Amino acid sequence: MASSSAGIVAGLTAAALATVGFLGWQASARGPAGPGDTAKPTVPPAVSASKAPRDKKNPTALPDGTGSGPRVVYSLDDDRVWLVEEGNDVRRTFRVEPGSVDPAPGVYMVTSRSGEVTGTDGIPVEHVVRFTSVGGVAIGFSARVGPPTQAPDDGVRTGGVRESRPDGDAMWRFATIGRRVVVIR
Repeated sequence: MASSSAGIVAGLTAAALATVGFLGWQASARGPAGPGDTAKPTVPPAVSASKAPRDKKNPTALPDGTGSGPRVVYSLDDDRVWLVEEGNDVRRTFRVEPGSVDPAPGVYMVTSRSGEVTGTDGIPVEHVVRFTSVGGVAIGFSARVGPPTQAPDDGVRTGGVRESRPDGDAMWRFATIGRRVVVIR
């Protein structure tokens, strides 16, 4: 019995390593989008990178043309985020405060997360969910923890899209590594 269990474990380990290797190869084959960019957005035909039409009766309704399946939808023009489940069911929507650097409209994947850090603007933040970078500036969602530890420098380029702490908690639970992030105008 022990030798058959060891064989199963070895087989599962080999499959996991092969999968990780393939994903690494796939990521490196894509290559960077440009200087300082870590993720080039892709825009499948089902997702509109242009200004999505809004429901005038319900401005917080999920915009059309954002794709399907579980995803985070971020509107640059409306400073709003939607956490979307399977079947286009909106789990939560909320307003955000963008940094000084915006990502291009397109489809990204969550690439890294951090529990607590200090933002480039000197503000302690938590539940950081990163999905790309632009010109060396990391772009991601985060929630302010407290007052700035230093005076913000007006010349510092920031990519932090700030949420309230309750919204940051919801994002943290929803936007795990690999979750799609759809950025629209």
